[in-house]
Amino acid sequence: MLFPAPQSAKVPPRVVVTGAGIVTALGLDWQTNAEGFRQGRVAFQPVTLFDVSRQRVKSAAQVNLPSDLPSTRLSKRQRSRLDRAAKLLLLAAHQAWNQPGWTPCSHLPVVLGTTSGGMSLGETYYRQAIERPRNHHRQAGRVIHYQPQRHGLDLAGAFGFSGPIFVIANACATGANAVGHAWQLIRNARAERVLAGGYDALSQLVFSGFDSLQALSPTQCRPFDAQRDGLALGEGAAVFALETVASAERRRADILGEIVGYGATTDAHHLTQPHPQGDAALGAMNAACQSAGLEPSQIDYVNAHGTGTPLNDSAEAAAINRWAGAHAPTLPVSSTKSSVGHLLGGAGAVEMAVCLMALQGQWLPPTSTLREPDPAARFPVVRQPTAAKLEYALTNSFGFGGANATLILRRWP
Repeated sequence: MLFPAPQSAKVPPRVVVTGAGIVTALGLDWQTNAEGFRQGRVAFQPVTLFDVSRQRVKSAAQVNLPSDLPSTRLSKRQRSRLDRAAKLLLLAAHQAWNQPGWTPCSHLPVVLGTTSGGMSLGETYYRQAIERPRNHHRQAGRVIHYQPQRHGLDLAGAFGFSGPIFVIANACATGANAVGHAWQLIRNARAERVLAGGYDALSQLVFSGFDSLQALSPTQCRPFDAQRDGLALGEGAAVFALETVASAERRRADILGEIVGYGATTDAHHLTQPHPQGDAALGAMNAACQSAGLEPSQIDYVNAHGTGTPLNDSAEAAAINRWAGAHAPTLPVSSTKSSVGHLLGGAGAVEMAVCLMALQGQWLPPTSTLREPDPAARFPVVRQPTAAKLEYALTNSFGFGGANATLILRRWP
């Protein structure tokens, strides 16, 4: 039950992941993605969703969506109304929902992170309004389904539950913030189970916007490379079934991992540029460690935000150097945006899934596009598929405007 809230427990309940779904350009399921990230496979291709003939950059990590969606409680008509982002979300949520053995219920909170939501519907609405202003066919439906809370309602209808819906849009920290908020709901005894994740689909407006800012790489996304020249966009979703240990053990559910720490900060330094020394990024990592009761020396792997832009990577490198201290020269770090691009609102959730995969499989996902490591990074950037002994993994998500979020995950024994 979410409301009314019970009294906070003296010892906050531990929060575990009992279901996880992921969709990226690498694949539509957990196993395919895990193998792709383990190998450092690069999944970029020419954009075919919209016209990019006038753009500087013409490629992205585009998902090959299946022709049919999985069977849910949604009717054929309801499925036909789903936009591309909603389909990505539904595919990931279907995987996460089925794994823990959850059943239709009331009072299940949903926390979703997205930056553009149903943007493709907004684009379609705009084109029709400009080209055929007297034609209102299907326009009302586009207005309704353009709103991001509609995607949460679709999930509730698809799986037969009800409860409060939270939508977080906090730039590139969004996906991690969504999971972190769900973690806090459970830790503060506001809910026993929460469905949470992040998602975003490629859209012409967002793609052309990043391209016009000259933020996209005209060559190849190379995080922490001395010659890096920009980010690459992707699309996808990751959704998680989160619950208390007690809830999971009552059903003898398989546990994929534990979320042990979360930190969020804001530096308010600049509209798009991070603080050059990564002050707020450092604060997010420290806050996550404090909530987990861990020292930086206990972290075995860092999944960096690592966009491949000159300013982001140098600021994050400075923050990691300061945070890790003497541990930095032996701390493995990588950015998996080299494989699937920057998923914006979906990035933090997908990269949390990568950390779970690494903890389960005991390997380090490489930044396979790296050629010449930036000397500003005192830490080793993983460049090849590597086996490793991992207990704790930390993942960073930093966004425009100075929004920062960090999650820490623990391997389940």
